Amino acid sequence: MRKKPLVSLAAFVLLSCSPRDFLSRRLAADLIAASDGFKAQQQFVLQTGIVSNREYLSPEYLVLQHHGWISATTAPCSAGLAPSPCWDILLTPSGVDAVRARITPQEATRSSFAIPAAKRELLEIVGISKQGNAADVEFTWKWIPLNEIGAALYSSDLHYKSIVGFRNFDDGWRVIATAPHSGQTLEDALKNAEPAP
Repeated sequence: MRKKPLVSLAAFVLLSCSPRDFLSRRLAADLIAASDGFKAQQQFVLQTGIVSNREYLSPEYLVLQHHGWISATTAPCSAGLAPSPCWDILLTPSGVDAVRARITPQEATRSSFAIPAAKRELLEIVGISKQGNAADVEFTWKWIPLNEIGAALYSSDLHYKSIVGFRNFDDGWRVIATAPHSGQTLEDALKNAEPAP
């Protein structure tokens, strides 16, 4: 007769626990990968027309020059644009081909437009450090280029290491969206990513 209450109690305990009650590596990976911040595509903003020397000599623009997607001639700097010399950037024919399919017709008439370049791929949960209802989760990730511009700007060979804060709420564990007390938000974790060995 005692088996029936014990079986009922065990079934109640199993049914009352949600899979989100225990922060496992799998749950952490699922929550990170499903978060809006992690899924957000990396956009590259391309500025054509007159730009400063600093912008023209940035690593991204040097890559675009190397691939023959942009060309430039020196131009007088407008008010507030420094340091000189300034450059008048134009898309080359191959640059137009590389960009055309990535932007809307409305953006094509502007001098500045955002090109979807890469998305993130979660590689591994390195470790979880829990303390009460809070946890820090260390993970590695990499960029996956979405097109030839993304492949030129974001190497899929480089791996990054980030640490994000989690909190245990009444409905289970969640990635921290804001950092009121301690822990690092996912957005900050991705911005502060370090190259992984």
